Amino acid sequence: MLPFSGLTAAIALGVSDVLVKVVLAAGCGALTMLTFRSVVGLAFVATWLGFGPRPRADARVRWISLGLGVLFAALIFCLLKAIDANDVPTAMLTYFVYPLLTGIAASATGLESLRWQGAACAVAAFFGLAVMIGAHPAGLAMSGIAYALGAACCRAAGLVITRAFLVGADARLTTWYSVASTALVFVALSLATGNWNPPQSGGDWTALIVMTLASTAGILLVFLSIVRIGSFRTALIMNLEPLTAIVLSAFALGEVITPIQAVGSGIMLAALVAFQVWR
Repeated sequence: MLPFSGLTAAIALGVSDVLVKVVLAAGCGALTMLTFRSVVGLAFVATWLGFGPRPRADARVRWISLGLGVLFAALIFCLLKAIDANDVPTAMLTYFVYPLLTGIAASATGLESLRWQGAACAVAAFFGLAVMIGAHPAGLAMSGIAYALGAACCRAAGLVITRAFLVGADARLTTWYSVASTALVFVALSLATGNWNPPQSGGDWTALIVMTLASTAGILLVFLSIVRIGSFRTALIMNLEPLTAIVLSAFALGEVITPIQAVGSGIMLAALVAFQVWR
């Protein structure tokens, strides 16, 4: 059986990554976009909770999940700033060092072991990323690289915390608390700053709505894929997200990578898959 949920999640998130650039270019404020996206995501998860038995969680799981939501707010803010500062392929490939950072952090904290094969794959992946970044023909905003790495660190921290403290917890409920605290962060910031910069045309609103629905559906499909085929196979399939973003950004945004960048990207993605298999 094809891993339909995982494939659809990777494609949906890749579409969302490209549409973020489109919406930002249309003049929509970053905070407006994040607030809109998080509130719609909260509604989606509330609907998802209505199916199946009512989940329960103790206070410890609730507080950890709420904290993860704050961490996720920082993650998506950094990723959005990275996409805004540089082209989509560069931002997404830099962000996708998070499996390497997760494996290294899990090894350092004693949660998992890291074999020499995994360490070698990590080195190869970072080398591929360096080739891809160094071969950029127009130069890069280093702030965008820093934001993408910041997003990767947030993702790695969230995965390590989940692995350490939330194993066995109901994924639907932990997602609900996380999404709720993420939405609260952005709504509070929007109210505090009075910053509300919505799209100015119907087409731009359409791009924002499609981006929001794609990202929300992608996140929910990731959880569904984990339930159906496991976290390991899902993680491997999600490496299609940056590949999808690279292909779509070429058609939608004209962001075409050079042959040398393509070689670096290929080395990185192949090393990521090998790292997840061998670590």
